[in-house]
Amino acid sequence: MADESGTAVILAAGEGRRLEPLTNRRPKPMVPVANRPLLEHVIEAVAAAGIDRIVLVVGYKQERIRNHFRDGDDWGVTIEYVEQSTQLGTGHAVLQAESAVDGPFVVLNGDRIVDAEAVSAVRDRLRDGDAPLVTVTAVESPRDYGVARIDGDRVTEIDEKPEGAVDTNRINAGVYGFSPAIFDAIRSTNTPGELAITATLNELAERGAVTGVSYDGRWLDVSNLWDVLTVNAALIHDSDHARDAPAAGRRVGERVTIADDVVLAGNVRVGPNATLSGATAIASNVTVAANAVVENSVVLPDAVIGPGAVVRDAVVAGNARIGPNATVVGGASTVVVGDAVHRDVTLGGVVGDNATIGGGATLTDGAVVGDDVRADAGVVIDGRVESGAVVRRG
Repeated sequence: MADESGTAVILAAGEGRRLEPLTNRRPKPMVPVANRPLLEHVIEAVAAAGIDRIVLVVGYKQERIRNHFRDGDDWGVTIEYVEQSTQLGTGHAVLQAESAVDGPFVVLNGDRIVDAEAVSAVRDRLRDGDAPLVTVTAVESPRDYGVARIDGDRVTEIDEKPEGAVDTNRINAGVYGFSPAIFDAIRSTNTPGELAITATLNELAERGAVTGVSYDGRWLDVSNLWDVLTVNAALIHDSDHARDAPAAGRRVGERVTIADDVVLAGNVRVGPNATLSGATAIASNVTVAANAVVENSVVLPDAVIGPGAVVRDAVVAGNARIGPNATVVGGASTVVVGDAVHRDVTLGGVVGDNATIGGGATLTDGAVVGDDVRADAGVVIDGRVESGAVVRRG
């Protein structure tokens, strides 16, 4: 099975609960940014690195991934699928690919976007020996990720949840290079609960057996809902990754303002006097009605933004309806995710699939509206509304 171009194993089985409601109907790697799924950007980086064989580890809502990518021919690669039927950690996910590889291979996360250079650097270093490789990159907030401690070119520790002061800005970038020996190492890892690949790497690092590969290119991670907007904007501002679809079926009314940093899919309808701006992605079959304003937002297929509506810093999911003159206020918000409180994040609001926001309603302070919600005209929503709920006035 091995070949000169190598094999990439992409981990795409996860659910992504912190991204609910967007992940209620789609796995996290299929959440769209710049009008294409996260996973598509990852696959394109692998293909651009010259790797033409991909093993996708799929699980949660896997039919969405299989139906989109099929055999990989549209991306110039061959895609095979292996299933992680229960999500028991990234190490367990890698283990599911054992039957599909028989030589050195690269591992990537299906929800983190990197440049092709990160993939090719690891692939090329794999030819030098059997030591596991870990890409290391610098970020502004290392505490949010797996902090990587380095001694020369050796990784001495990957600390997933650092406590106390963090003495480095370098993190595990989530691109790995392994020989088939990693499978026995994973099986012998002594860890309770979910089996993370970093637990195996830390055991190997104690024996001086993990090599770091420095990487200073693009590294875009979607962990929380507001990251969808940040990553969408980063991709739109890079012309290599963002592109308008062919204009087939697109209908744009008179006196419409569409900024340069807006990407439109096909079959989009934009009414007269509408304004689209600020790193906005409008997916297929979306309607933006007359006099509406959409700014720094991601709008998924079949959604409708009603006449005079104002939608800022928002994610509007598939087939959602924003009523006439409704407002998603936008700006800095405080958002609660599980037990964690995140302050000063840019998220006007999220509207789940098939939800309807009534005319004149207002979403403020990072409101998160679940799937199939019905919100009456004129209501004000400033928190989290569970899927299927009805929000009434008064």
